[in-house]
Amino acid sequence: MTNYLTYLECSRCSAIYDHESPQNLCTKCEKPLFARYDLDKIAHEWDRASLSAREASMWRYAELLPVVDTANIVSLGESMTPIIRTKRLGNMLGVDELWVKDESRLPTGSFKARGLAMAVSKAKELGLKKLAIPSAGNAATALSIYAARAGMEANIFMPKDAPAFNRNTCQLAGANVTLIDGLITDAGKIVAQRKSQEGWFDVSTLKEPYRVEGKKTMGLELAEQFDWKLPDVIIYPTGGGTGIVGMWKVFQELEEIGWIGAKRPRMISVQSAGCAPIVKAWEEGKTEAEPWQNAKTIAAGLRVPQAVGDFLILDAIRHSNGVAIAVTDAEIQEGLKTLATSEGILSCPEGAATIAGLKKLIDGKMVNRSEQIVLFNTGGYQ
Repeated sequence: MTNYLTYLECSRCSAIYDHESPQNLCTKCEKPLFARYDLDKIAHEWDRASLSAREASMWRYAELLPVVDTANIVSLGESMTPIIRTKRLGNMLGVDELWVKDESRLPTGSFKARGLAMAVSKAKELGLKKLAIPSAGNAATALSIYAARAGMEANIFMPKDAPAFNRNTCQLAGANVTLIDGLITDAGKIVAQRKSQEGWFDVSTLKEPYRVEGKKTMGLELAEQFDWKLPDVIIYPTGGGTGIVGMWKVFQELEEIGWIGAKRPRMISVQSAGCAPIVKAWEEGKTEAEPWQNAKTIAAGLRVPQAVGDFLILDAIRHSNGVAIAVTDAEIQEGLKTLATSEGILSCPEGAATIAGLKKLIDGKMVNRSEQIVLFNTGGYQ
């Protein structure tokens, strides 16, 4: 199968980097790098009808993915995740067409499997052996499991109050786990300080180019599942925000190869009221977010005081005429119950935050009840 990856490009200053060498942030402006593909060639050589003969996994979109040699793919069976029509919940809320994309079906139980499967696969292709990550929970589990699968060393730095499930699974997979007093941003500082002397490659969110390429497969699947017509609204729980960034990136790629039109969903970011830097920046009309002080929430994945890709998240929200909204922990708890009792879906707190967000959006008349709305449940109940 032909690979079309051509180079890496800074998402801010457009500086060009070689994709055949390990890369982290742009050395000029310290912003995330994006993988770029020969989209003109893809448009002429790849017919979407070919997908019907491929396995129903995230790897079916190989032409728009960065692994050059498929022998380097490190996989645990990352199947396409379902979009579930939630009629009872929709009726309760007065929404005509409400869907949940359920990422809990992936290996390791969350959407983090997409990004880390891709990052570990590229690390293998680039000859890397030691990986390090700061994490609030699910990303740590995913890296530990995929690194074990690949025979690599995983070094995990996570807050002491991270979910027990994540701590235990990392240790079970043989990762080197360090628990810290502080938040994911504090863990990230330790990785940054020690990576050179320890020989680690940093796979922090958006600090390497390939986790976002794994996450963008959510957008590829969504487009295919809706017969290449994107929904009106996507409501997404936002910590590091790689999912929003990845989907926004791939929608542009799909348009350039002629598979979709110019229509975009309104991208709606939901954060916890106890850690809402993107919401604050959006409300204040800023292009970047200030670090959130004293971050606290039951949704570990939303406890990200400062996102590396904040400007990219805000750009997607603004250019899609979306919004950013905050919900309380009590509203998240109610969302967990509502989704389980109305539809039988056991979600993570982050996924439940989208239910709480949707209620506020409806009450504030920020979404139309006739719109096609997709909620993302990013992981399973733990």
